[in-house]
Amino acid sequence: MEEIRRIKVIDILQSKDFGVTVNVKGWVRTHRSSKAVDFIALNDGSTINNVQIVVDPNLFDEDLLKKITTGACLSVIGKLVESQGAGQSVEIQGEKITVYGLCGSDYPMQKKGQSFETMRKNAHLRLRTNTFGAVMRIRHNMAIAIHKYFHEHGFFYFHSPIITASDCEGAGEMFQITTKNLYDLKKDEQGKIIYDDDFFGKTTSLTVSGQLEGELGATALGAIYTFGPTFRAENSNTPRHLAEFWMIEPEVAFIDLKDLMDLEEDFIKYCVQWALDNCKDDLEFLNKMVDKTLIDRLKSVLNDSFKRLTYTEGIEILEEAVKTGRKFEFPVSWGMDLASEHERYLVEEFFKKPVIMTDYPKEIKAFYMKQNEDGKTVQGTDVLFPQIGEIIGGSVREEDYDKLMNRINEMNIPMKDMWWYLDTRKYGTCPHGGFGLGFERLILFVTGMQNIRDVIPFPRTPKNADF
Repeated sequence: MEEIRRIKVIDILQSKDFGVTVNVKGWVRTHRSSKAVDFIALNDGSTINNVQIVVDPNLFDEDLLKKITTGACLSVIGKLVESQGAGQSVEIQGEKITVYGLCGSDYPMQKKGQSFETMRKNAHLRLRTNTFGAVMRIRHNMAIAIHKYFHEHGFFYFHSPIITASDCEGAGEMFQITTKNLYDLKKDEQGKIIYDDDFFGKTTSLTVSGQLEGELGATALGAIYTFGPTFRAENSNTPRHLAEFWMIEPEVAFIDLKDLMDLEEDFIKYCVQWALDNCKDDLEFLNKMVDKTLIDRLKSVLNDSFKRLTYTEGIEILEEAVKTGRKFEFPVSWGMDLASEHERYLVEEFFKKPVIMTDYPKEIKAFYMKQNEDGKTVQGTDVLFPQIGEIIGGSVREEDYDKLMNRINEMNIPMKDMWWYLDTRKYGTCPHGGFGLGFERLILFVTGMQNIRDVIPFPRTPKNADF
C-alpha cells in the first residue's frame, strides 16, 4: 500500500482536493466529545489556525479517544472534505489515528488563560501556545525582511565577532570569557589577575555590539550590516531589557545625517509593511487577544513621514509641557538623557507619530559620534516609537583622527586594544555612519507584546538562564 505523505496544516487549510485521503500530524489544541461525534483541533505550528478532525466515536476504541487530551501528539489519516461548520473551509474525516505522545492532565499549557509570568516559567512548553507560535512566526518573518531589505539595497551581510577584547559602548557591563580556574587565579603585585596563560592571553568578553568591526567592513565593502547576538551584563529587571539579545547594525561609507535618517525610516517601514503583508493571520490573532490597537498602529507608522527634530527642540517641548502642568517622574533639563516617559510623550501625545531625534549633547553619547561645530552636540540619531521609546540608535561617526583621539582621552577610554579601530582614521579615512536596531524591540512593536522576555524563545535576564 502506498504511503500517504504528510501535509502541513497551513497547506491543508488552503486545499480544495476534496475527497482525497490526507495525513496530518501535530498537537491537539482541543478535543470535544459527544456520543455522536468527536471534534479534535490539530495544530502543527505552521499556522495559527487549526485543522478540525471529525471523528466517529463508533469507529475508534473508546479508551483511545479518552486519552487524546490537549497537548497530545497525533498522526491522523482521513478524507479531506468541505467543512459543515463555521470558521473553517475544510476539515478531515478521521479514519486512522496514531498517538505519538499522550499528554497528562498536569500539562502546564492547558487551554485556559495563563499569565505570561506562568508561561515564562514554562518557556520550554509556551512555544506551543497560540500566542507564542504567532510571535515566533512573526520573529522569523522579521528576520527574513531584514535580510531581504539590505540585500535589495546593496548591503553585504557581515559577521562581526562574538568574542571581543573591546568595549564598543564604553559601558563596561560585559560578560567576561575565561578558561582559567576561578578557584586558583594568578595575580600580580597589585592584585590584578594575570591573563597571560588564559586562552586568548588577555581579557576577553562577549560582544555588546558589532559596530566597531562593522565600521571596518564599511570602509572596505561600502555598505554592510551585521545581524547577530549581543550581550549586556546590565542588572536591569525591566520589560525592555535582556542580557542576551539580537542586534541589526548597518554601517555605510559616505553617508551623512540626512541620508542616515532616510535609511532608518525606509528600513523600519519596509519591515512593518512586510509584517502586514506576510503575517496577516498571526497579526489578526494578536490584535484580537493581546492588543486591539496593534494593526491600526502598524498602519499608522506607514501612513506618515517620521517627525525629525533636534534634541534641543525636544527638550523645549518637554519643558513647555511641564510648565502647563504635565507631570513626569524624571525632571527635564538640557543635557539629561531622555527617559522612556519623555520619548513616549513626544511620540504618542505631542506629535502622534514616530520621531527621529538628532544632535544630542556629546556628554550623554558614545565617543565615536561625529561632533557638530558648536562643540557641544554630536550627530547622533535616535528613532522613537509609540509604546517602545527608542527603537533605533545611530550616528554619523567621527572620521577625524585627532578629534576622535581627543574625545577618547576626555572620556578616559582604554584604547590599548583599539589600535585597529583607530587605523581606519589613519589610513584612508572616510565619512561614514550607521545605526543599531534591537531586534527584540522591533518584535515588541510588531506583535504588541508588552514584555521583551516574551518575544525571544528563551530569555536571559538577571538570575535567569533556564532552558
